Order: sequence, then structure tokens, then C-alpha cells
Amino acid sequence: MKRRLLLVSNSTLHGGGYLDHCQQNISHFFGKDVKKVLFVPYALHDRDAYTKTARDKFTSLGYELNGIHEALDPVSAVRKAEAIFIGGGNTFRLLKSLYDNELVTEIKRRVLEDGVPYMGSSAGTNVATVSINTTNDMPIVYPPSFSAIGLVPFNINPHYLDQDPKSRHMGETREQRITQYHEEPDTPCVLGLREGSMLLVEGNTATLLGTTSARLFTREPVESVENGGDVFTGPGVSEEASSRV
Repeated sequence: MKRRLLLVSNSTLHGGGYLDHCQQNISHFFGKDVKKVLFVPYALHDRDAYTKTARDKFTSLGYELNGIHEALDPVSAVRKAEAIFIGGGNTFRLLKSLYDNELVTEIKRRVLEDGVPYMGSSAGTNVATVSINTTNDMPIVYPPSFSAIGLVPFNINPHYLDQDPKSRHMGETREQRITQYHEEPDTPCVLGLREGSMLLVEGNTATLLGTTSARLFTREPVESVENGGDVFTGPGVSEEASSRV
């Protein structure tokens, strides 16, 4: 499988600017072969302003970036893309726009069959998974399906937050909500990506990168995955953690 993905939990880390915390990972991921990156700004309302923010950052890294909304034919833009980056925002708005523009199947084909590098941050990471059922966002619009692009056979919860023992908040914790998700039948495992972490997927191996660890949720007890650990390995990326702490 030609799959190459960089799935980032968050685009901005406290104390830094847009994509500052992962810019070295971005440069290493896209390398020197990629010259142009196709940016998908559908998760935010102001697509022009969002594209400018992303363009400024990628220009500083040596890449040309073009917004897909600037293209006359979005499907054709995906078919010609050297690399794809889908940014964060509202996951429901993003997925609805991907379906509205008939891009879900085409992006999946380009990434899995043609080996086009795919980067996602936050909502862009959510839509790379099986479904958007484990997003943190509000359903401000309704996509025709919660099924996502399916570049990996598991779900991700970006911006994963641990319970604060000092908090007086009595609502469900993120862990409890993911546990509730697994009470439903046939749900895949969920990787809770803390802010500052990201997942590098190369073929059938997914490795955790960044400055924080992650939590792997299955129907079994929760596992912790440390930086540099292989989260999943095996055909199609199996649902077994190969490096557990």
C-alpha cells in the first residue's frame, strides 16, 4: 500500500503560531519532491482568509499552496494534486463540503492508489478516518453520512483531553464519551491524540510523533502510546498496538 499520511491533532499549540510546532515534521513529510500542495479550507467559513494563513506558512517552508475552492473543478484539482492538506475547523461542515463536491472517493483513490501524501490537522485528521463519530465538534450542518474518507481503519479524537482532578465540571469526560461510543456495535478503536501529537502513517505502519503521548481506546482497557512508538502495524494497519507502555 502506498499510503502516506501525517495526521496532526492541532494546528496551533499554546505559545506558538500556526503549524509552528510541527513545521519540521511537515518539511520531512513532504520532502523536496513535492512542490505544490492542494489545501482544502472547507472546515472554516472564510475560505480565502484560511487559505492565506496556510499559504503564508507553507511558503515559508518552501511550498506553493493553492486552495481547492479557487479551482474551477475541485475533482480535477484533486486528480492533479501532488499533495493534499485538509485543515481544521468544524468537522461536519468539512465533511458535508467534501460530499457536496464529490471529493471523498477521489481523495481516497489518490491517497491509497496513487500514493499522494495527505496531511490533516484537527478536522482534517477526523475525516481521514473511518467516521467523524468521535469528533469534538457541533453538528452545525448535516453531511449525508458520518462515514469519512477511510484512509485508516480506525477513528481519531484530536485535541484529546485528560480529566482534570481539580475540575468541578460534572459532565462526561472525553474518556467517558469514547467509552460510550464503544458501547455501540461494530465500532473501531479510537486514538486519542493529545495536542502536540501527530500520527505518521507509512504503508501499514502508524507511528506516534510530537511532544505528547496518546491514548488508544478499544473495547478492552485503555492503552497509552508514547512518542516514537508504533501505534498500529500489520495488513491494512491492524487494530493491535505494537508498542504499548
